[in-house]
Amino acid sequence: MIDLRTAPYGLFLLRAALGLMWISHALMKLFAFGITGFAGYLSSLGMPGFLAGPVILIELVGGLLILFGVFARPVAVLMIPVMLGAMSAHLGNGWLFSVPGGGWEYPAFLIVSSLSVGLAGEGAFALRSTALIPGLKPATA
Repeated sequence: MIDLRTAPYGLFLLRAALGLMWISHALMKLFAFGITGFAGYLSSLGMPGFLAGPVILIELVGGLLILFGVFARPVAVLMIPVMLGAMSAHLGNGWLFSVPGGGWEYPAFLIVSSLSVGLAGEGAFALRSTALIPGLKPATA
């Protein structure tokens, strides 16, 4: 059963944590590695290095939109491919993210969290709530 009195606040906490995570992920790449350093890392994985700037921008803007609840549902779902790319870089390292090179537990959790916000909604305090699929009305409990 869903507690309709408190569920919006729980979803707000999930949305805020997810948005802050995406923002911190972008800022870590930008300030710890720089665009050039992150591009080199992507290239070392066989991925196109020119994606470094766009990935950082997507994570930063997407994180801000999710945090403030501006079209957070579709934005959270659209962020999943970025994290799938990150997860693919860590698959061979094992489960735990604390292993050398980082495992895939953290990216997997962020994918599930993004999907949860997409499916469940923005929760309380969203600036611009929206349906996951434009034109569809949200289900009522």
